[in-house]
Amino acid sequence: MTVILETVYMDGEVSEEIREETVTSMKDIWNKYKEWHLINMDDEQIVFQRYVDDLSPLTKAGYFGLTKDGTLSIFEGKPGESSRVIQSFFQIDVKKLESHEQEKLKKGISVRSKRNYKRVIEAYEPFGK
Repeated sequence: MTVILETVYMDGEVSEEIREETVTSMKDIWNKYKEWHLINMDDEQIVFQRYVDDLSPLTKAGYFGLTKDGTLSIFEGKPGESSRVIQSFFQIDVKKLESHEQEKLKKGISVRSKRNYKRVIEAYEPFGK
C-alpha cells in the first residue's frame, strides 16, 4: 500500500513523502502513524497529514527582499533577477524607508528562523501601502 505523508508548515508550504508499506494489519498502520491525521484512504493508498508550527526548510533558506513593484517577499536565494519568489506579503512605500533599510532589502535579509521571520514582517508592516 502507498502511504503519503503530508507535512504542512506554518508558512503554507507542504512537503510530501511517499512510502510503500506492507500492510499486515490496519492497527499496525494506525499505531505507526498515530501522530498524523488521516486525510484520505482507499484500497491503494492512505494519506496522512500533520501540521508543524515552524517554517518550511525552503522558507528558512530564503531571503526577504522587494519585488520590482515594491512587495515585501521571500526569495529562493538572494533577491535579484534570477531569484524565484516563494512568498509575498504586502507592498511597501519605499519612499518612507531610510536608505539603509532600502539597502538591506535590496541585498536580502536572511529568514533563518520563525522568530526572525515574524520580526522582519512586523518591522516593515508600518511601511505597507
